Amino acid sequence: MIGKDLRISLLPLFLLALPLLEIAGFVVVGREVGALATVGLVLASSFGGVLLLRHQGFGVMTRIRTEMAAGRDPSGQLAHGAMIVVAAILLIIPGFITDIVGLLLFLPPVRDLAWSKLKGRIVVASNFSTGGFRRHRDKVIDLDDGDYSREDDLKRGPDHNSPWRRLKDD
Repeated sequence: MIGKDLRISLLPLFLLALPLLEIAGFVVVGREVGALATVGLVLASSFGGVLLLRHQGFGVMTRIRTEMAAGRDPSGQLAHGAMIVVAAILLIIPGFITDIVGLLLFLPPVRDLAWSKLKGRIVVASNFSTGGFRRHRDKVIDLDDGDYSREDDLKRGPDHNSPWRRLKDD
């Protein structure tokens, strides 16, 4: 229990220290390759993040559709999709530390490892069973044209006893 409390208390400290670490990274890289090349690297990583999000995102969406069509639980693929979005955001944010973490999250083995660590903490509510989708037809109310008509309502006037009607002037 103490380890969990320690992790939670270190998170704000890490979030406060991250911009300082990123600035230090800019200084170190700028000193080695020059200021213009450093700006170019930051812009290239942002552009690469957008491209990778587009390419990888479409691939994950295809795998999610395949899992759903086969009647299997797509929660793993949904988690991969969420991690790809986080990875792209980390690449788009200027900085080399966030870029490294973002690039690592684009690798499927790293996402698999992260999902194996997180799936015990995440509850996925779905309508999937071993036989495929369960359809809930009892929640659907079919109306014919004779069951509801706007003209009939206008002729009758407003129903003052309706629980859906809450107008003060009626």
